Amino acid sequence: MPATTTLHSVSVRPALPADEEALGELDRSTWSTLHAVMPRPRPPYDPFFDERHRPGDFLVAEAATEAATEAGAPDGSGEIRIAGYIRLVPPTPLACNAHVRQIQGLAVAAWARGAGVGRTLLRAACAEARRQGANRITLRVLGHNTPARALYASEGFAVEGVLSGEFFLHGRYVDDVLMGRSLAP
Repeated sequence: MPATTTLHSVSVRPALPADEEALGELDRSTWSTLHAVMPRPRPPYDPFFDERHRPGDFLVAEAATEAATEAGAPDGSGEIRIAGYIRLVPPTPLACNAHVRQIQGLAVAAWARGAGVGRTLLRAACAEARRQGANRITLRVLGHNTPARALYASEGFAVEGVLSGEFFLHGRYVDDVLMGRSLAP
């Protein structure tokens, strides 16, 4: 019986329509009060992709994994699995804002956390935003999401504004923190 999973490599690619089921499951399994402003998803589930959330808006991290036995030896059951995703979109449809991309979602599977998947996705999103002609990237994060804020700061994102008490979640007011960074080389 496998006891641990080891990541051997992580690669990032654009999402495909065929990823919908796996991404929907990942999205539901990573739901947390740490980052969610919407209620926990309940069946019947909405589609992961829709007119506002197209496959082309997402980058997917895939990880080559190998399970290990209780003794730590590889058990030969390696596979490629979706380890996470990031959504990258223009923040508005305005031409005067076309130089900016915004991260509007980042999720990493529980089994892949702590292995650099989130950082890999952030870096891939910055590269993709540059490829699309953007010179700036932004995001919003809940004030109490300390792990995410630390990751973003370590990748050059700075707090550019705080909407104090923007959300009332689970009996308390929570800040919406606006972060951004330049994509200049």
